[in-house]
Formats: sequence, structure tokens, C-alpha cells
Amino acid sequence: MAKKFAPQQFLNRELGQLEFNRRVLAQAEDTTIPLLERLKYLCIVSSNLDEFFEIRVAGLIEQLNLAGVPAGPDGMDAQQTLMLVREQAHKLISRQYLILNDSILPALDQEGIRFLRRTSWNDAQRVWVREFFFNQVMPVLTPIGLDPSHPFPRVLNKSLNFAVELQGKDAFGRNSAKAIVQAPRVLPRTIPLPQTISGCAHGFVFLSSILHAHVGELFGGMEVLSCHQFRVTRNSNLFVDDEEVKNLRTSLQGELPQRHFGNAVRLEVTDNCSPQVAEYLLQQFELGPGDLYRVDGPVNLVRLMDIPNQVARDDLKFPAFSPGVPSVLQKKGADIFKVMRKSDVLLHHPFQSFKPVIDFIQQAASDPKVVAIKQTVYRTGVDSALMEALIAATQLGKEVTVVVELLARFDEEANINWASRLEEVGAHVVYGVVGHKTHAKMLMVVRREDGKLRRYVHLGTGNYHPRTAGFYTDFGLFTCNEEICADVNEVFGQLTSLGKARALNHLWQSPFSMHMEVLRSIQNETRLAKSGKRAHIIAKMNALLEAETINALYEASQAGVKIDLIVRGVCALRPGVAKLSENIRVHSVIGRFLEHSRIFYFRNDLKHNVYLASADWMDRNFFRRIEVCFPVLDAKLKKRVINEGLKIYLQDNCQIWDMDGEGHYRHKQPRRSAKKCAQIELLTQLANMPVKASP
Repeated sequence: MAKKFAPQQFLNRELGQLEFNRRVLAQAEDTTIPLLERLKYLCIVSSNLDEFFEIRVAGLIEQLNLAGVPAGPDGMDAQQTLMLVREQAHKLISRQYLILNDSILPALDQEGIRFLRRTSWNDAQRVWVREFFFNQVMPVLTPIGLDPSHPFPRVLNKSLNFAVELQGKDAFGRNSAKAIVQAPRVLPRTIPLPQTISGCAHGFVFLSSILHAHVGELFGGMEVLSCHQFRVTRNSNLFVDDEEVKNLRTSLQGELPQRHFGNAVRLEVTDNCSPQVAEYLLQQFELGPGDLYRVDGPVNLVRLMDIPNQVARDDLKFPAFSPGVPSVLQKKGADIFKVMRKSDVLLHHPFQSFKPVIDFIQQAASDPKVVAIKQTVYRTGVDSALMEALIAATQLGKEVTVVVELLARFDEEANINWASRLEEVGAHVVYGVVGHKTHAKMLMVVRREDGKLRRYVHLGTGNYHPRTAGFYTDFGLFTCNEEICADVNEVFGQLTSLGKARALNHLWQSPFSMHMEVLRSIQNETRLAKSGKRAHIIAKMNALLEAETINALYEASQAGVKIDLIVRGVCALRPGVAKLSENIRVHSVIGRFLEHSRIFYFRNDLKHNVYLASADWMDRNFFRRIEVCFPVLDAKLKKRVINEGLKIYLQDNCQIWDMDGEGHYRHKQPRRSAKKCAQIELLTQLANMPVKASP
């Protein structure tokens, strides 16, 4: 039985998530990164924090309302965690706006990219803004005066709103002192001005500034005493009762509209909002003082994410590149089935193109020899060539089966729409297993060749999403290995039919065998180390949280196993602690691309076992999801994964952060003569990219 470790030997998940966002925020602060990309990083932090409050903080509050919820592995209960989260989140957000106001906006201004504030408008700008307000803004506004017949309105999650204090009587003699103005989501939050009006190459005005300047027009004859923008973040967890649900899609469609009106978990106001207005809003949303976040600027920085797309300044962005294509697939009209019969094919995104995956499905759809296609869909986007190919394949008479995960967070609506379209043309659409999200990335094509049926498979660490494949690092493997194909077929059978789980040839599968196999592999390295042999584990993932796996890694470290962990986000393991984890190093890489691949390497007495997976080492991935972990069997491809996915990152000294035993991170600083950036080197090796490229 595995030794149990004390709570103080685990780090807190929520605090680790805030630490991750500090590392992202450091990118916004880094002056070696192109300016418009720094602005993007600032926006990414806001987007990450939105989801953090909607899901993680909301979950903590739910725990507080339920009696008897046990503490996590770190020993902290929901109340303790929430107190520390609020404290750290306030500091992080204050730092974020300080960087915006003191660094990024002044630097943008110097480049002729300006956000014109009301206090600095000249006469021509005032006239232009006024015309824009009356023509584009005022017609879609519905101001709501608050009185007994007009209660406080339902405020949409993360929407822009204004609390207005008034004085005087209206046309009906009503003496209402407060009103709410909700900014419709159809209105842009940043409005570009003509160059002749702005006086600079790229001038923008915030919608909030336009509304502030003209809010009096909405309340004729009354005096506006104050106007303050605010934004509320709500609980966005969806509740679907696994035991009561009869039709998952119908249940989810009924639940989705309520996401916009869940319980409030955070209130953002500008720093000049009066205490009286802030307190009034807190009361309306049933929040406490700790849930109030005062910000020095717009309450939603996510809306600045589109500014780089509106500004034609390539010199202020990362250099463009063309993803590479493996030489075996470069020939125009290459028969991918013929290529796969000769050897497995490995793709490393985004350095290599995602197009071969699209080509694979499109070829399968039009190939008269293909009789069936099966695919899992977790996230694929609103506009997807892959889904269109599956629809076309169905219309051409192929047997198409699609396992659609309806509970892919924030992609539920897109997935429901794809499921409906697929069903309309006759595809078999199933929703996996209630209570277990289908997170595995699998695609199988069945082809009739020489009177026999042959299977071809694509397995990946990332989603079948062409857009995110352009900035998430992931691996994809094409293979027609009969045993792996049989394993994939077995997993599809579990998802679409009924029956006991059978032993698989090569794949590790959650919730059945993956956790056990990960532990067995760690323990095997421990046994080898104890017998005096060299032992080494390298694992790359997004998060490491599962307690038993962490315990096994601690024991391996104590036995002398060298362990390198590359964990992009949250890591509950404490590295480098004397007599506990002296042989464990934890790193995090934050760069141009989001590190998303999951790679597990076990030296195994020079057998060098390499696995790719859809799963992180988390409780949910091991026990509450359908996941697959697959081996790389081809020796050349195995070497590629080790070199491109692991070694090059461990040698990085530009974008890598080292974690200490307290969960804090130190950014490595390269010597001038020995700068090594993994993502840039991979772009140079695999893509069409200039050698001298900015990180």
C-alpha cells in the first residue's frame, strides 16, 4: 500500500491557478516581446480570470453552502482557500492595470495607437463622438429607471453596465434617484476613429467613454450626478443531474440560458465609483466587500483582444510563419492511406500544419473505398471544415458515427448545433457516457481493401479545432497499426454501445486503466532505481493534481529516480524538498504558443517508453472522463517526441520558469551568448520561419 503524505506536502489548486496567471502577466510586462502581443497577454489574463471566477471561485462558494465538504489534499477548506484567493486576486488585478496604464498604453501611444479619453477630446472629436452616439448607440439602449414598478434588472454575466445617479423629476413626476444602463453586446467596446479625426495612425474611443459623455441624453430634463461602469461575473457551472437526465441534449438546452444569470461571484467597478454606489450594487448582487474589485480602467480588458487585428503593424506582432508539412505528405494529391500503410506519421502543431488532419477526413469522405468514419468531438469551433466533411461523408452514404461531448465547457452550444446538423443528414450521433466527459481525441476510418476491411486512425493530444491548432502545441499521430486500431475500435464500442471494458493492447484508458498504468510505470522506475539502475521520468502536461500520483512521484524521488516535470499550469506537487522530493524539478513554459501536449516518458531500463495522451494527471481525467493515452511505437517518431516535446524544453532558458517547494516560480534568465528558446527553435526546425525570430 502506498505511503500517505501529510497535507502540507501538497499545494493548493486555486492559488496555483493564480500563480499561472502571474506568469502570463509577466509576458505583458516583458519589453522584449512585441508590443501588440504584450497587450494580448494582458487580455488573456482577464479571460483566464473570468473563467477562474465563473468556475473555480463559484465552486468554492458552492462548497461553503454545502455542509461537510472535505478539505482538499492540501488540507485547506473552502473558506480558507476563498480568503487567500480573494487576497491574491486583488493583488494580481491591481498589477494588471498598473502594467496597462504605466507601460502598455504609453508605449502604444508612442507608436501612434491611442485610446482617446473624454478629458482630452478636441472639438472635432467631440462632434464625431456625438454623432456616433446618436446614430449607432442611443437607438439600441434601454435605460431603466429604478422605482417600485422598475426593479433592478437582470444583469447578464460579464456584460457592460452603468449605474447612474440622478436628481430631479421626470415627465411623470417620478423622483427616481437611480438608473441602470445596459450596453448591448452588439455594440463594439472599442470604436476606431477616422485618422483625420483622431490625429494619429490608429485612434480608438472606448464605448464606456461615449456613454459617459452622453448619458444625460437618456434622461431628458434630469441632472446626472454620477455614472459608473460595472460588470458582474456569475457562476457558470451547469447542473445536469446524472441520475435524473433522460435526454442529455434536451436537459442541456434547458440549462444553457440560465448560465448568464447564475449567482454573482464578483463585482468589478471603476476606481472612482462612489462607496454608496458600490455598496448598493453589492447588495443587489448579494456580494460582500471581498467580492468587489476596483479597477483603474475599463472593467473588461478582454474586449481589447481585437485591437491587434485592427492595427496593421506587423512590426509590433510576432513574425508570421507557415506551418511545415512532413515530406511524405508534401506531394500534391498525396494518398494519405498509402502513406500510412508505409509508416506512422507524426504531426507537431502548430509548428507543423493541422491541414493533413482535415485532408484525412476529406479524403475519407470522398473515397469510394471508405465505408465508415468514427470521431470524437470535444471542441471543434463554430465553423469547422472537419464537421462539414463528416456531413458530406454521411450524404455520400458512409456510415458516420460522431461522439459529441455536449458538456465541453463554453462550447456546449456549438456542439449541440453540430450534433443537430449531423443528425439531420443521418449520421449516428451519441453523447458518450453520462457522468463521464468524452475528452479522448480519436478519429477512425474504415476502408475496404482487397476484399477486407482495414482501419486507419488519428490520435491526438489536442482538440479537432483548426483555429486552436494554430496556437496550441499538440501532437497528432496517424497510424494503421492493427493492435492500436483495434484498441480505438474497442473504445468507440464502449462509447456507443453497452458491455464490460476489455483489456486493450496498447492504449491506456480512463476511467479504467490509465491511472493504474501511470502508477505502475512510476513504480517500475522506482524499482529500477532501488536495484541500482539509472531511472528517469519526464512528464509534460497542463496540470498535476492527483494525490496518489504525486505520492508515487515522491516515493520515486526518494528511491533516486530523476524526475523532470513540465507543467504549464497548476502543480500541487512540491519539488526540491529535502527528504521528500529532492530529485524532482518542476518547470513551466509560457511563450508565444499555449503549451498543451501531454507527453509521458519512462526510461524503463533503456526501453524508453513514450506515451502521448489527451489527459492531465488530475482526478477528473483519471476517474471522471473518457481519455486515451497511446504509445509512440515507431523508433524515429519516438525520438522526435523526446527531442521536440521534452528535451528542447528542458534546455530552454528564455521562456521557462522553475518552481520552488512553496509553489513560487523564478523566470530563468539566459546568458547573452547562450540564449535558447524552445518554441523559436521548433519554428525554425519544423516551420517556414526566419532563423532570427523574436520570442
